[in-house]
Amino acid sequence: MPSGTFAWRAGYAQSRVHILENPVKLLPMMICAALAGTAAAATPALADPAVHAMPATDVATRVKALNTLLAEQWQHTMESTPEFATMLGDLRYNDRWSDMSLAHIDAEQKVTADFLKRFEAIDTGGFSDSDRLNQQLMVRQLKDNIAAHELKLDEMPLDQMSGAHIMLAGFVSSIPFDNAKQYEDYLKRLQAVPQVFDQVIALARQGMADKMMPPKYLLEKVAVQAGAIEKPAGRDSVFAEPLKHFPKSVSAADQKRLKTAILAAIDSDVRPAYAKLGEFVSKDYAPHGRSDFGIWALPNGDAIYRYDVRQMTTTDKTPQQIHDLGLSEVARIEGEMTKIAKAQGFKDLASFRASLKDNPKTHAKSREDILERYRGYIAGMQPELPKLFGLLPKTKVEVVPVEAFREKEAAGAEYHPGTPDGSRPGMVFVNTGDFANRSVLSIESTAYHEGIPGHHMQISIAQTLPHLPPFRQNAGYNAYVEGWALYAEQLGKEIGFYKDPLSDYGRLSDELLRADRLVLDTGVHYKHWTRQQMVDYFHAHSSQDEPDVQAETDRYITWPGQALAYKMGELKILELRARAKTALGGKFDIRAFHDAILDGGALPLDVLETRIDGWIAVQKAKI
Repeated sequence: MPSGTFAWRAGYAQSRVHILENPVKLLPMMICAALAGTAAAATPALADPAVHAMPATDVATRVKALNTLLAEQWQHTMESTPEFATMLGDLRYNDRWSDMSLAHIDAEQKVTADFLKRFEAIDTGGFSDSDRLNQQLMVRQLKDNIAAHELKLDEMPLDQMSGAHIMLAGFVSSIPFDNAKQYEDYLKRLQAVPQVFDQVIALARQGMADKMMPPKYLLEKVAVQAGAIEKPAGRDSVFAEPLKHFPKSVSAADQKRLKTAILAAIDSDVRPAYAKLGEFVSKDYAPHGRSDFGIWALPNGDAIYRYDVRQMTTTDKTPQQIHDLGLSEVARIEGEMTKIAKAQGFKDLASFRASLKDNPKTHAKSREDILERYRGYIAGMQPELPKLFGLLPKTKVEVVPVEAFREKEAAGAEYHPGTPDGSRPGMVFVNTGDFANRSVLSIESTAYHEGIPGHHMQISIAQTLPHLPPFRQNAGYNAYVEGWALYAEQLGKEIGFYKDPLSDYGRLSDELLRADRLVLDTGVHYKHWTRQQMVDYFHAHSSQDEPDVQAETDRYITWPGQALAYKMGELKILELRARAKTALGGKFDIRAFHDAILDGGALPLDVLETRIDGWIAVQKAKI
């Protein structure tokens, strides 16, 4: 959603804490930077002095002060991250983009520091566990965000997976178009694209001056992408998509007027802005890209990676410990895969893998074939959910193809959250490009990961938890979100799915990929591996299609630490479940355990562990 969680790259670093599976990274990054306070207004109204130095008065007064401050911070979030507000159905700022200017970014750091002082000043003595946790999580996020800015992580606004050029085009699918006013808002956004890209260019130039540069070969891909988005004119542009589906509420006269104005904005504002950005990247920016692949090559690169590891895993494990854990998990999972290979009549895993590459049954027949498989698995899981959960999602989920302009760089699938009120469903975007070379073996596990009981279920439930403030309803701690989705993949096996041995092999292949990530991410960013070393390891220890091997390798190079979250989170949830089973014995209830995991929204793993330990103690007292 993704893997998710639009504060723009101004909030790059903190948002990396909360990225969803969604490999279109920038949107969730922006969102979660906002949640952390980065995206508060540049000139916020200061709190009452009494809030700055909160006396130890009665608990109710102090809790009210906390909730008032949380509400103020959330309002700033909505106002300063209008894309995030749009995604959540708050359309007050639906006609504008986030400010990505250098001046605004600097101002936001002062805002973040001010919010931090105000939250820290609240005495939480006597608070309920929930209220105290609200304060602690906000303080934690604000501190992390300040640290990220100090590491200059906001100075790299462009990459091939989630740069601003990708995000503007991809954001169109998240905008409502239910009436003429919303089309008018969209028109204003299109007309403002040149200003946005001017800010992006200035931010990238600052990064260039500070030697905060992505790899050159990846920036060259950015220039090609910008050109691909810029080239289609008028109705052929991705930005013209809303013109193909006018609702009945828009009169014929308004449709004609809006169509003319929006097409003019696409050709006069949007496309020239993309052309300008592409020229900047190809001529001025990419030539200065770094030649080394790992983030260690950046100024203060080792400190940046330690920060990334800490934020993405919400643990204190070192890169070496994670690398070793990855090697162990790879060996274990390959052992399980070997059992299936031998049961299918092969002497070893390597010969079985080789046979699958030429087996027509393991590859998609068409783009629609891929989509229908996803839809079928999600539909089949739906009636099984009550066996595993008390809490159930209310928002619908749809399966749609990834936009053509980003097929080459996009992952196999990704989840985009819907609105809390259900007016826009959650969407699983599926990459149907190069379908003949895409394996269908892992579609079942990926459907459970992205849809239900994975991202869609967890995120849609969290968005509507009535006892949580909005910043927690929409939190996206990466290790929790991705850990839960990976855990969800094996839940299908527990209730009798993966009936086809090849599909179960696909499930293990997906789990192996997440174990590979522990090795590959730490390999390139900690052990200084080359890209070829990464590809070679992939070929030796995965069943991934070649398009995915190449895209995944570039993904890990682009997003240091993000790939570590999946396995780290899954292993923690499994550890907690085993702990609960041991403590509760025959009284252990899987539905109650899952509800305890989901009912607090996304949490750092250390906080989740404390929460579940408390839940176990309460359940044990009832025995």
